[in-house]
Amino acid sequence: MVVTPGNPGMPGRTEQGHTITTTGTPAEHLEADLYVIGPEAPLVDGLADRLRAAGRTVFGPGSDGARLEGSKAYMKEVLSASGVPTARYGAFDAPDQAIEFLGTLDGPWVVKTDGLASGKGVLVTDSLEAARADVIAKTSGAAFGDAGRRVVIEEALIGLECTVHVLCDGSTLVPLVAARDYKRVGDGDTGPNTGGMGVISPVETVTEGLVSEIVDDCVEPVVATLKRRGIDYRGVLYAGLMLTTEGPKVLEYNVRFGDPETQVVLERTPGDLAALLHATASGDISAYASRSHAVGPERADAAVCVVLASDGYPGEPRTGDRIFGLEDAESLPDVSVSYAGVAASPDGLVTAGGRVLGITGRGKSLREAAERAYAGCACVKWEGMHHRSDIGAPLRSPLEEGK
Repeated sequence: MVVTPGNPGMPGRTEQGHTITTTGTPAEHLEADLYVIGPEAPLVDGLADRLRAAGRTVFGPGSDGARLEGSKAYMKEVLSASGVPTARYGAFDAPDQAIEFLGTLDGPWVVKTDGLASGKGVLVTDSLEAARADVIAKTSGAAFGDAGRRVVIEEALIGLECTVHVLCDGSTLVPLVAARDYKRVGDGDTGPNTGGMGVISPVETVTEGLVSEIVDDCVEPVVATLKRRGIDYRGVLYAGLMLTTEGPKVLEYNVRFGDPETQVVLERTPGDLAALLHATASGDISAYASRSHAVGPERADAAVCVVLASDGYPGEPRTGDRIFGLEDAESLPDVSVSYAGVAASPDGLVTAGGRVLGITGRGKSLREAAERAYAGCACVKWEGMHHRSDIGAPLRSPLEEGK
């Protein structure tokens, strides 16, 4: 298994029997049986299109399908055209019009960059003044450059979040197990939004029946709309959802495996992952459709991932701190370490980003999986490291506040 460009934490690791190597060679110049495009930026930039034009088998949508993540305004338009339940919204280039629309909502207020912002372009606030300031910062380019000059403003949906990854071969849909991520930086779901500080699977309230409902009401209509528009979507469609009193509503779509959700979802996905992704990319996953949501005996019943972050995250993270204890964490049974914001140094790995590592524990229950994940976290140290201590603890729905 070859990863480009990868990072210094990957080489030598194994995934389902495949040893990972890394290279700086661009994907277009590599020969492989299957190309799996991980990040959203190259998908939006059309890497899948270029590889397919060269006759390669690719897991990941073309640039037209990737617009679902590349532009939040486009995504909301597709949701509207598909009749998919979502929050009331408006898309604006001019700050005056955006601020006027804010005044028509009761709050809390949600302000999003239209373009890609690495999971940092969303403000959820109870302060109308903060929402107005965020609109001005984004539309002026001060916050996120061109990605933020257009904003999407939404009414806040009340409930609990969950995520479902759905594989799509252009027609057939196969959902994987549901997960729930913890977006806020602080314990008790406090502080600013992040790209995700941890995640759990299974989600107690998300039954197989509810996953089927989500696929039928929130994913299948979108794939049908894309097909009508001549878009052959092959890859994974990640649905971020709010479970409201009116049923599931879509918060966002990602067009690739989400992080850190993938760490727990794939721990609970049975069978040969490479074969499953190859079938998706080849346009026929019908053989897998009857095994949706299945958890095989060789996979974890529960998984919990805790993100270890650098000092300053989700703002400006401090980098260059040496990381200690990785071998101790990796030696623990039913614990795995995923590497993200790391770099090589003469003394070993050092921090090179905001979210640095994901520590995943597996178990028969969420409690057991969380205990193992936190045992792994206790092994790892660097100056300024922080993480949430409540991943796996029940989140209290805003609907229950005051009861």
